[in-house]
Amino acid sequence: MEAAEIIEYLRDRDLTITLTDGDSLELSPAEKITHELIERLRKHKPAIIQELKREQCREKVLRMLEENPKIQRAFVTDIESDPDNVIMVLAIRNAGTCELLIPKCKYDPFTVLEIIQESGIQ
Repeated sequence: MEAAEIIEYLRDRDLTITLTDGDSLELSPAEKITHELIERLRKHKPAIIQELKREQCREKVLRMLEENPKIQRAFVTDIESDPDNVIMVLAIRNAGTCELLIPKCKYDPFTVLEIIQESGIQ
């Protein structure tokens, strides 16, 4: 089972999983937590943490668009989660979101901005 599927499985069963302190998972309500579930989470913990961080970034860029109705694009970059890549989450109003993996050795934020602006996305 993939991390996203595990998170969906939990949510379908009215369990709440949250990321705390960057690398800790919190699960509630306690009465629904089983030993089997804890073992599954331990086995997939790094992937689950990564997926929750992705969700947080998507939510952040969408919130940026919602709070600033005049802007058409918003993005967040993460240079710490992946040792080789910069992870950029981009949201475009009325279009959607995407995640870009850019090799750190080739990452230039000004070039990325220029490409986005030249794309003609309004």
